Amino acid sequence: MKLLPILLLSIFLTSCGASVAVDYDKQVDFSKYNTYNYFPTIDSGLSELDDDRVIQAADSLLQERGFVKSESPQLYINFYARESLSNSRNTIGIGVGGGGRNGGIGVSGGIPIGGKVINQRLTMDFIDVQKDDLVWQAIADGEMKERATPQKKEAYYYSVIQKILKKYPPRKK
Repeated sequence: MKLLPILLLSIFLTSCGASVAVDYDKQVDFSKYNTYNYFPTIDSGLSELDDDRVIQAADSLLQERGFVKSESPQLYINFYARESLSNSRNTIGIGVGGGGRNGGIGVSGGIPIGGKVINQRLTMDFIDVQKDDLVWQAIADGEMKERATPQKKEAYYYSVIQKILKKYPPRKK
Protein backbone atom coordinates (compact mmCIF):
# COMPACT_ATOMS: atom_id res chain seq x y z
CA MET A 1 0.00 0.00 0.00
CA LYS A 2 2.95 2.29 0.63
CA LEU A 3 3.97 1.96 -3.02
CA LEU A 4 0.65 3.16 -4.47
CA PRO A 5 1.23 6.89 -3.78
CA ILE A 6 4.79 6.56 -5.06
CA LEU A 7 3.61 4.88 -8.25
CA LEU A 8 0.94 7.52 -8.85
CA LEU A 9 3.43 10.32 -8.28
CA SER A 10 6.00 8.61 -10.49
CA ILE A 11 3.45 8.35 -13.32
CA PHE A 12 2.87 12.09 -12.99
CA LEU A 13 6.61 12.81 -12.94
CA THR A 14 7.27 10.42 -15.84
CA SER A 15 5.19 12.55 -18.15
CA CYS A 16 7.49 15.55 -17.68
CA GLY A 17 10.61 13.90 -16.29
CA ALA A 18 14.08 13.06 -17.40
CA SER A 19 15.49 12.46 -20.85
CA VAL A 20 17.75 9.41 -21.23
CA ALA A 21 20.66 8.68 -23.58
CA VAL A 22 22.25 5.23 -23.78
CA ASP A 23 25.56 3.82 -25.00
CA TYR A 24 26.63 0.16 -25.01
CA ASP A 25 29.08 -2.40 -26.36
CA LYS A 26 27.55 -3.92 -29.52
CA GLN A 27 29.58 -7.13 -29.11
CA VAL A 28 27.97 -8.07 -25.77
CA ASP A 29 25.16 -10.61 -25.42
CA PHE A 30 23.01 -8.93 -22.77
CA SER A 31 20.70 -11.95 -22.41
CA LYS A 32 23.43 -13.79 -20.46
CA TYR A 33 23.22 -11.34 -17.53
CA ASN A 34 20.76 -12.15 -14.76
CA THR A 35 22.57 -11.31 -11.52
CA TYR A 36 23.79 -7.95 -10.25
CA ASN A 37 25.11 -6.05 -7.28
CA TYR A 38 26.43 -2.55 -6.74
CA PHE A 39 29.99 -1.50 -7.35
CA PRO A 40 31.86 -1.89 -4.04
CA THR A 41 32.96 1.76 -3.88
CA ILE A 42 30.18 3.96 -5.20
CA ASP A 43 30.98 7.67 -4.96
CA SER A 44 27.78 9.08 -6.40
CA GLY A 45 28.03 12.70 -5.33
CA LEU A 46 24.55 12.34 -3.79
CA SER A 47 23.59 12.28 -0.14
CA GLU A 48 23.47 8.92 1.60
CA LEU A 49 19.68 9.18 1.68
CA ASP A 50 19.53 9.77 -2.09
CA ASP A 51 21.95 6.86 -2.65
CA ASP A 52 19.52 4.65 -0.73
CA ARG A 53 16.61 5.96 -2.83
CA VAL A 54 18.42 5.15 -6.08
CA ILE A 55 19.40 1.68 -4.84
CA GLN A 56 15.87 0.94 -3.59
CA ALA A 57 14.33 2.00 -6.92
CA ALA A 58 16.89 0.05 -8.96
CA ASP A 59 16.48 -3.07 -6.81
CA SER A 60 12.71 -2.96 -7.17
CA LEU A 61 12.75 -2.41 -10.93
CA LEU A 62 15.54 -4.90 -11.69
CA GLN A 63 13.94 -7.64 -9.59
CA GLU A 64 10.62 -6.99 -11.38
CA ARG A 65 12.49 -7.84 -14.59
CA GLY A 66 13.85 -11.11 -13.21
CA PHE A 67 17.30 -10.00 -12.08
CA VAL A 68 18.68 -11.43 -8.85
CA LYS A 69 20.88 -9.47 -6.45
CA SER A 70 23.87 -11.69 -5.73
CA GLU A 71 27.13 -11.72 -3.78
CA SER A 72 28.79 -13.15 -6.92
CA PRO A 73 27.12 -11.03 -9.63
CA GLN A 74 27.63 -10.96 -13.37
CA LEU A 75 27.08 -7.19 -13.45
CA TYR A 76 28.19 -4.42 -11.15
CA ILE A 77 26.01 -1.34 -11.17
CA ASN A 78 27.63 2.01 -10.55
CA PHE A 79 25.88 5.37 -10.50
CA TYR A 80 26.88 8.96 -9.98
CA ALA A 81 25.26 12.36 -10.33
CA ARG A 82 26.29 15.89 -11.16
CA GLU A 83 24.00 18.66 -9.99
CA SER A 84 23.60 22.37 -10.51
CA LEU A 85 21.11 24.83 -9.06
CA SER A 86 19.08 27.27 -11.16
CA ASN A 87 15.98 29.40 -10.96
CA SER A 88 12.73 27.82 -12.01
CA ARG A 89 11.88 28.33 -15.66
CA ASN A 90 8.27 29.04 -14.71
CA THR A 91 7.56 32.75 -14.84
CA ILE A 92 4.69 35.18 -14.69
CA GLY A 93 4.81 37.66 -17.54
CA ILE A 94 4.12 41.33 -17.08
CA GLY A 95 3.79 43.70 -19.97
CA VAL A 96 3.20 47.39 -20.49
CA GLY A 97 2.54 48.92 -23.84
CA GLY A 98 1.34 51.97 -25.56
CA GLY A 99 0.82 53.16 -29.04
CA GLY A 100 0.08 56.20 -31.04
CA ARG A 101 -0.75 57.01 -34.60
CA ASN A 102 2.41 55.72 -36.25
CA GLY A 103 4.36 53.96 -33.50
CA GLY A 104 4.24 51.90 -30.41
CA ILE A 105 6.30 51.12 -27.37
CA GLY A 106 6.22 47.92 -25.35
CA VAL A 107 8.05 46.62 -22.34
CA SER A 108 7.68 43.18 -20.85
CA GLY A 109 9.41 40.96 -18.33
CA GLY A 110 9.07 37.72 -16.42
CA ILE A 111 9.06 37.14 -12.70
CA PRO A 112 10.32 33.67 -11.73
CA ILE A 113 7.96 31.59 -9.59
CA GLY A 114 8.39 28.23 -7.92
CA GLY A 115 11.79 28.67 -6.29
CA LYS A 116 15.09 27.06 -7.25
CA VAL A 117 15.45 23.83 -9.22
CA ILE A 118 18.17 21.16 -9.06
CA ASN A 119 19.31 20.18 -12.56
CA GLN A 120 20.68 16.68 -12.28
CA ARG A 121 22.59 14.40 -14.64
CA LEU A 122 22.43 10.84 -13.30
CA THR A 123 24.76 8.32 -14.94
CA MET A 124 24.25 4.58 -14.46
CA ASP A 125 26.94 2.11 -15.55
CA PHE A 126 26.64 -1.67 -15.96
CA ILE A 127 30.05 -3.32 -15.65
CA ASP A 128 30.78 -6.93 -16.62
CA VAL A 129 32.39 -8.29 -13.44
CA GLN A 130 34.34 -11.08 -15.15
CA LYS A 131 35.88 -8.85 -17.85
CA ASP A 132 35.94 -5.70 -15.68
CA ASP A 133 34.53 -3.78 -18.68
CA LEU A 134 31.82 -1.18 -18.98
CA VAL A 135 29.16 -2.79 -21.19
CA TRP A 136 26.19 -0.41 -20.88
CA GLN A 137 25.73 3.19 -19.77
CA ALA A 138 22.71 5.45 -19.43
CA ILE A 139 22.72 9.18 -18.75
CA ALA A 140 19.50 10.78 -17.54
CA ASP A 141 19.00 14.55 -17.38
CA GLY A 142 16.22 15.72 -15.09
CA GLU A 143 15.23 18.31 -12.55
CA MET A 144 13.51 18.49 -9.19
CA LYS A 145 12.67 21.26 -6.78
CA GLU A 146 15.41 22.22 -4.37
CA ARG A 147 13.09 21.77 -1.39
CA ALA A 148 11.46 18.52 -2.53
CA THR A 149 9.99 16.32 0.20
CA PRO A 150 11.45 12.86 0.82
CA GLN A 151 8.37 11.34 -0.87
CA LYS A 152 8.84 13.50 -3.98
CA LYS A 153 12.54 12.63 -4.12
CA GLU A 154 11.69 8.93 -3.85
CA ALA A 155 9.15 9.25 -6.67
CA TYR A 156 11.61 11.28 -8.76
CA TYR A 157 14.37 8.67 -8.49
CA TYR A 158 11.92 5.83 -9.12
CA SER A 159 10.71 7.49 -12.34
CA VAL A 160 14.27 8.29 -13.51
CA ILE A 161 15.52 4.74 -12.88
CA GLN A 162 12.39 3.41 -14.58
CA LYS A 163 13.15 5.49 -17.69
CA ILE A 164 16.78 4.37 -17.62
CA LEU A 165 15.91 0.69 -17.35
CA LYS A 166 13.35 0.91 -20.17
CA LYS A 167 16.41 1.18 -22.44
CA TYR A 168 18.00 -2.00 -21.05
CA PRO A 169 18.76 -4.38 -22.65
CA PRO A 170 19.51 -2.58 -25.90
CA ARG A 171 17.23 -3.51 -28.79
CA LYS A 172 18.79 -5.56 -31.56
CA LYS A 173 18.57 -3.84 -34.94
